[in-house]
Amino acid sequence: MVPLKDENPITITPYVTYGLIALNILVFLYELTLSPAGLSSFFDQWAIVPQELSVSFETGLAAPNISEWKTLFTSQFLHAGFLHVGGNMLYLWIFGNNLEEQLGRIKFLLFYLFCGALAGLAQWYFSASSIIPSLGASGAIAGVMGAYIFRYPKVRILTFVPLGFFFTTFRIPAIVYLGFWFVQQALYGFASLEAQANVGMEGGGVAYWAHAGGFVFGAILGPIFGLFDQPLAEDEFETIDNESSLDS
Repeated sequence: MVPLKDENPITITPYVTYGLIALNILVFLYELTLSPAGLSSFFDQWAIVPQELSVSFETGLAAPNISEWKTLFTSQFLHAGFLHVGGNMLYLWIFGNNLEEQLGRIKFLLFYLFCGALAGLAQWYFSASSIIPSLGASGAIAGVMGAYIFRYPKVRILTFVPLGFFFTTFRIPAIVYLGFWFVQQALYGFASLEAQANVGMEGGGVAYWAHAGGFVFGAILGPIFGLFDQPLAEDEFETIDNESSLDS
């Protein structure tokens, strides 16, 4: 299932969301200019390498360690391919603007960065000896989604769904779409504990614990950052109707 848009209009221009998308794309375009060896070195320097982060935690506040800790934030702007960056930016585009409007620009930026850092730590916890770089905005965006599901549970998400040789769209409540997404990431994360070489970060795959962890941290940090301080628009209190959610 691929989200296309949410039925959740905003009244602001979400400059922070746009800026984050632009920065991620610019960094990815820079990555495309690097040779394979240069790209590997770039990731080693700016992405989270769990084994190196583990060593830095053990040896304390020395300057090299602080440099390693910065990767909890810099890794959020790195991506490993077109689908990786494209998918992440689509989710940020759909769900980020409403959180930015609700929290305010500065709080939203801090919320986003903290969620990404904590998501990186969640993945590190389950793969502390890995030498595979962990990177991508998905942990931070998962935090946005974790806050979104509690603030806008009834908002419908227009979703593209392939059904064999047929394709259609459904309008799915956020609590269903995002809830299913979280359960899926958590299950894959538990599976990776038993078969890391196949589906976990050890094999260079998806960092599912960063996704699940980011989602949980987003749900926790959202209220702390003021997610419920501003009232919702009147039409956002409407309950989900009982008519079919299938769009023709």
